[in-house]
Amino acid sequence: MAEPEICNPYARQCADNGIVGGHDAADTHITGIGVVDTIDCKNATLLINGANNRITALGTCWAVTMQGNGNVVIADNVVNDITVYGWDQQVVYKNGSPAILDRGHELGMTNSISRVPA
Repeated sequence: MAEPEICNPYARQCADNGIVGGHDAADTHITGIGVVDTIDCKNATLLINGANNRITALGTCWAVTMQGNGNVVIADNVVNDITVYGWDQQVVYKNGSPAILDRGHELGMTNSISRVPA
C-alpha cells in the first residue's frame, strides 16, 4: 500500500500538487463602501479595500488583507497572515495561528485584530 501524501498548508502544497491559496483569480477581492457579504474563502486570500464593509469569511482563508477604514471581517480560519492597513478596522478569527501585521497601528491608528473561541 502506498504512503498517503500529506498536505502542508504552510508550504501551500497539497496532495494533488495544487497550490493552496494561490494568488490568482481564486482570491476574493471586495472593493466598495458598505458591502455586507458572506463568502467562502476556499483556501485563498481575502482582500478588502474600502470603508464600512462587513464580511463573514467561511472555511479557510490563506490570508486576510484589509485597506481603508471601518471594515469588519469575521473569519472561520486564517492560515498564513492577517495584514491591516488604515484605521478603525476589525478582524475577528476563530481558528489558525496567522502572523498579525497591523500596519495602521504602526502609524498611530487604532485597529482590532483578535482570536475568539470558535
